[in-house]
Amino acid sequence: MTDFHGKVALVTGGSSGIGLAAARAFSLAGARVVITGRRQQAIDEAIETLGENAVGVSGDIADLAHHDALMALIEKRFGSLDIYMANAGMNHIEDTSEVTADSYDVQFGANTRGVFFGVQKALPLLSNGGTIILTSSIASEKVLAGHAVYAGTKAAINAFARNWAIELKDREIRVNVLSPGPVDTAILAKLGIPYEQRPAFERSMAEAIPLGRMGEANELAQAALFLASDAASFVNGVNLRVDGGMTLL
Repeated sequence: MTDFHGKVALVTGGSSGIGLAAARAFSLAGARVVITGRRQQAIDEAIETLGENAVGVSGDIADLAHHDALMALIEKRFGSLDIYMANAGMNHIEDTSEVTADSYDVQFGANTRGVFFGVQKALPLLSNGGTIILTSSIASEKVLAGHAVYAGTKAAINAFARNWAIELKDREIRVNVLSPGPVDTAILAKLGIPYEQRPAFERSMAEAIPLGRMGEANELAQAALFLASDAASFVNGVNLRVDGGMTLL
C-alpha cells in the first residue's frame, strides 16, 4: 500500500461519490484528511466512516470566504497541506436552448471558479513537492448530449492544470487532471435518472464503454492515490482518463 503517513490531504466534494472514495483511500494509506461539501449532514456521515484522522467543513465551493476559512482551519490544525484534490462539481444536463444564466453561473461557479480560487488559496499552505489533482471529465473532450456548459467548465480546469504545472515548477508541485468516464455513484440520481430507468441507462453506458461497464468510485480513488503518490513522482501536467476506454469510441 502507498504510504501517506505524515501527509495532509484536502478533498473538496469529499462527502460522497468519487471524493469520499478518494478521501477514504488517502486515510487508509495513513494521511490526515480534510473534506468539504455543501451539506453538513453528509459531511458528518462521511467523517464517521473516515475515522479520527479526518475533519470536515461544509460550505459553498464557489464562495471565496469558504476557502479562507478552510485554509485557516488547516493551518491551525496541521500547519501545512500536501495534497489538494479539487473534486467538487456539478452538472446540469440541458440542451443549449434550455440553459439559463443561473444554470450557467452555478456550474461555472462550482466547477471552475471554485477550482481556481481553491488552488489559489491553498498554494501558501501547500508544501514544496506537493501535488494538486483536478477532477475533470471526459466530457471536456468527448461530445455528450446536454453537456455543453459542463464540458466548458471542465475544459477550463484542464487549461488551469497545464498552466499551473509550469507556473509551480520551481516549487516542484505536480499538477495533474483526473478525468472520469461514467461512474456508478449517487450523482446519477441527481442527474434526474429515475430508479426504474437505471438498468436501461447502465446498459446504454456499458455499450459505449469498451470494458463493458460503468466505473466504480474506488477505481477513480485508486487513480487519485497513484497521482498523489511517489509512484507518480515524474508524472506532471497529464490528463489521466479513467473511463474504461470510452474516449476511444
